[in-house]
Amino acid sequence: MATHPCLFCEIAQGRTPAHVVLDEPSVMGFLDHRPLFPGHCLLIPRTHHEVLTDLPADLVGPLFTTAQRLARAVEAALAADGSFVAINNRVSQSVPHLHVHIVPRRQKDGLKGFFWPRYKYSGEQEMTNLRDAIATAFASC
Repeated sequence: MATHPCLFCEIAQGRTPAHVVLDEPSVMGFLDHRPLFPGHCLLIPRTHHEVLTDLPADLVGPLFTTAQRLARAVEAALAADGSFVAINNRVSQSVPHLHVHIVPRRQKDGLKGFFWPRYKYSGEQEMTNLRDAIATAFASC
């Protein structure tokens, strides 16, 4: 449990109100109070985990299968063309409790892919070096 007050833990425990769209044993979903578009939902694990890498393996399945279902529901309820599903880990994470953003999308809605500039690799060697570094790190995780 968090050592400091956590807004999302407070919502999960029913001590802070939210517009809850789903309430299941291991996860909870609710409307973001500052949405990118109406219908923007946040999906959280009920237990406090700051980032994705902190989430125990047995909670990964429930979180992501529910994210899949919630993305379908958001798209259906809003007659959206699609959805944007994202997680911030620390950087740009306004509440330090793991949460999945599920944002309804429409063609020409003004969002341009990611919200930041894209980087070009200097060439094949840089890509190969990074591929090898990540593969090596992954093998030890």
